[in-house]
Amino acid sequence: MGSTRVSRRTVFRRIAQRQYGEWPAYDSTPLYGRTSLAGLESDIRTVSETWFDHDSHDSIEEFVCVLPLAYFRFSAHDRYVGPTRYQTATLFRVFVLKECHGWEHETALVGYLGDRPELCEQLGFETIPDQSTLWRSWHERFTADLRETVETAARTILIKAQNAGVAVPREPARKLRYHGDESGESDPDDQTTLEQAEKITDHVSRIVFPAFSLERGDGCEIHENAYWGLQTYLGLRESLAANEGARSFTYESTRERTPLGHAHRDHIRDLSIAEIREMYRQAVNRLLSEVAETEEFFRAGIVAIDITEADPFTGDRTGHEDEIIGTKEKTDEYAYQWATVQLVGNAVPIVLDARPVRKGESRLEIVKDLLDSAEEMVHVDNVLMDREFDSQHVLEMLSQRGLSYVVPKRMQTSEKAQAKRLLRRDQDRHETDRKLHLGKNEWHETTLIYRRKEDSEYDDHRQYSVFMTNCGSGHLTEYGYRWEIESGYRSIKRFMAATTSKNFGLRFFYFAFACLLYSIWRAVDLLVQVELTGEYEHSPIVTADNTLTLLKKETGIG
Repeated sequence: MGSTRVSRRTVFRRIAQRQYGEWPAYDSTPLYGRTSLAGLESDIRTVSETWFDHDSHDSIEEFVCVLPLAYFRFSAHDRYVGPTRYQTATLFRVFVLKECHGWEHETALVGYLGDRPELCEQLGFETIPDQSTLWRSWHERFTADLRETVETAARTILIKAQNAGVAVPREPARKLRYHGDESGESDPDDQTTLEQAEKITDHVSRIVFPAFSLERGDGCEIHENAYWGLQTYLGLRESLAANEGARSFTYESTRERTPLGHAHRDHIRDLSIAEIREMYRQAVNRLLSEVAETEEFFRAGIVAIDITEADPFTGDRTGHEDEIIGTKEKTDEYAYQWATVQLVGNAVPIVLDARPVRKGESRLEIVKDLLDSAEEMVHVDNVLMDREFDSQHVLEMLSQRGLSYVVPKRMQTSEKAQAKRLLRRDQDRHETDRKLHLGKNEWHETTLIYRRKEDSEYDDHRQYSVFMTNCGSGHLTEYGYRWEIESGYRSIKRFMAATTSKNFGLRFFYFAFACLLYSIWRAVDLLVQVELTGEYEHSPIVTADNTLTLLKKETGIG
């Protein structure tokens, strides 16, 4: 099989219709220009992932030949001046092909091309360059950064092809390579870990932060990176507000110009909730694409959906009653509330999406919205939720999607009575089927599982918890993974900038950006562990403060 006009159109139509990503990268954010190698790497990752998913596309070489490069300006990375026989884009393709095969010397490449005149024509060669021409082009014409991009591009293509079941000429390295990386210690000490974390944080930040844009237009004196640097800086210290943080940022940053606190807030206020969510999901998609290139990343499985609330709001909420709503515990206090969907279980705990919670929104609406995002990014098997989501309509929606769920049930009269019977029998566990009424003579079938708590402080029916599930009691142990989302919230709130503003967009942006910093931290930790030990353990070896400090440095603070 091979690509056709129809198959190529199908691939690029899919890319154009992707909900949480744009291509080409230079056109989607002001931080990537048409000479940006990071942007080129991002585009190759985007196109190759979709390309090899098509049934007709089963050739590495064909992909290298058709990879769109016309928009990229190679001239900034070409050390030759004056007329040359071979275009840089053509040489780029042939060196990517060489790297895909893993040939160390140009001689093997020349011989391979000599036996395949049709491939040479597809690559754009009228005559095959000799070995010395290729050697000079690689070592003298290409910059070191462009050579590194060739190696990154080839590795990405091999991994995306292999993931799609396409035959590859060599096994791709599943460990990431970073500029200047010479560490090979099997038992890393703190200094080695920190050095590796610095390289990976630099690499990840170049991928993630360009997804955010303030749409300020051209000709601005303060670089957009300075705004994200300031926002990261605010997350370094607890309860640091924009005005105070901007003053400190001016002295600690290596930039000549940095934003003032009020200007920073004004730009963020101009962003809509929809724009913030779209940028967040693009950033997380980029992050997932990066960590998915390791064997240790589980890109499928269990997600947890939950709602967290900000500190109680004590001011005047007149005009903001739909945004500053009651607390989850139904106290007489008010607070902003945010909902998230997060990877849990064996996966690295990345927050896939976040959204504000407004007065009057149903739990069904919130769960559908977050699951739509999650299922665009990863394969979801099982959903874990807190008891505030024990709605029969939510559970029926999950079942209709083919998803398993585990949700604790609020104990009503019948559940309390059953728990009392179990207590009298001294029975630790009990299962029973239950039909939940959906209305109009429609029912949702579920299973109730009663489980006795160990070392309970109660001596009555409250010793028991009741769970609803459609996947059997064997999945009940997975509910323990939900604790990760609670511990994650504690870290996320630690990363949030302080504010007394009632602006809903500003409040949500602070929360969403904190979710991003948390996700970057956990992704960096996974990549560091894989790079240094070849394995991933859930307990981080890179601290959150380490990562934030390195991000602070990367975004322009000394």
